[in-house]
Amino acid sequence: MRYELYYWPSIQGRGEFIRLALEEAGADYVDVARGREEDGLGMPALMHFLEGTDAVHPPFAPPFLRAGEQVIGQTANILLFLGPRLGLVPDDEPSRLWAHQLQLTISDLLTEIHDSHHPIASCLYYEDQKPEALRRAADLLERRVPKFLRYFERVAERNPQRDTHLVGSALTYVDLSMFQMIEGLRYAFPRAMARIETAYPRLIALHGRVRARRRIAAYLASERRLRFNEQGIFRRYPELDA
Repeated sequence: MRYELYYWPSIQGRGEFIRLALEEAGADYVDVARGREEDGLGMPALMHFLEGTDAVHPPFAPPFLRAGEQVIGQTANILLFLGPRLGLVPDDEPSRLWAHQLQLTISDLLTEIHDSHHPIASCLYYEDQKPEALRRAADLLERRVPKFLRYFERVAERNPQRDTHLVGSALTYVDLSMFQMIEGLRYAFPRAMARIETAYPRLIALHGRVRARRRIAAYLASERRLRFNEQGIFRRYPELDA
């Protein structure tokens, strides 16, 4: 099956967690909004779903995935759907639910990172809420990021099958998502991460193993991998990197 991923064409954002899973599995997929309009792709194809009246179950916002006749929205929900189909989650239901729970927790952290530079409103420019962002980012780096990373370090340590993974004994989409979180945090807050990341050796080792995987390494070196920028979720504002 050829999957169709719908996400904004110029940022990694929440869509990147899905791209990583598709790339690791070698899945047949098209990144719709990055395609050519003359081929029926591009932003008009994405906006057709958001503004059209055809879909019985319309998505609220990107990312969403089209798989045959199904349209699935929300990052964690998409990965819950893709995980067993791509071989990126164990077969048993308890493990699948555990993976989904961890992915939802990753989503919580991602929201907090976004809100560090847009603490008042997404419709306002960063410069319009900079004093509030400075306060929010300070709390994020002092309390919230360490709290989340301590939790995931503990998850890896207590994994009864293998502490080199977060779920089960083999790579899952949760491992890929944690890789992306470390990548993004290092981009947005390089000074803070240099100071604190040694406290989470299992997560940092996991990041290194994911980066070295054949398909992931090829993807990261390709033009398919968008670069981090200051329009996405992870933004490098040096004044916030205390």
